Amino acid sequence: MIGRLHGTIIEKQPPEILLDVHGVGYELLLPMTSFYGLPEINQSATLFTHLVVREDAHLLFGFASKQDRTLFRELIKTNGVGPKLALAILSAMAVDEFIFAVEREELSKLVKIPGVGKKTAERLLVELKGKFGQMKKAEFFVSIPAGSHHELDLAVPNYEDDAVAALVALGYKALDAEKMVKRVSKPDLNSEQLIREALKSAL
Repeated sequence: MIGRLHGTIIEKQPPEILLDVHGVGYELLLPMTSFYGLPEINQSATLFTHLVVREDAHLLFGFASKQDRTLFRELIKTNGVGPKLALAILSAMAVDEFIFAVEREELSKLVKIPGVGKKTAERLLVELKGKFGQMKKAEFFVSIPAGSHHELDLAVPNYEDDAVAALVALGYKALDAEKMVKRVSKPDLNSEQLIREALKSAL
């Protein structure tokens, strides 16, 4: 099992990056909450990872912190929640936000996440409520530093299209993604900032 990777970011296309580790390029899928704090292209990054093995693909997921990865692993243990939906949940909410929503049984907040219907939201509440308090502090409840936000020098500066593509990859319908991005679009926002604002406006 690959647990952690340290290397140089050579490509960034939300929610995916290509990380060069001693000449080997690893494709990783990241929740947007981890993506926001990444350094610029050609700079080094350390990510905690989780490998999902399917019949048709091996998918490597990357996370800025162990807390993010722990929540991802708990989510995919939940009946009806696969890696793609777990990625969407972690992109829509930070770890603390999700835990608070579960502990307070905020069903209305959870169902706003793409792919999370009422039944799935209810299942998350039933299976996860009270669970995180039982975890070791070193494993979960550690303060997570706010990531710094970098302006990116992207090769293709069509930030709206990139943001829409990322939202579609996270489970939103193309038309909905376009509307979300248009609603928050401003000339000074890059793709990551557009994604962040679009996700915030959807909750």
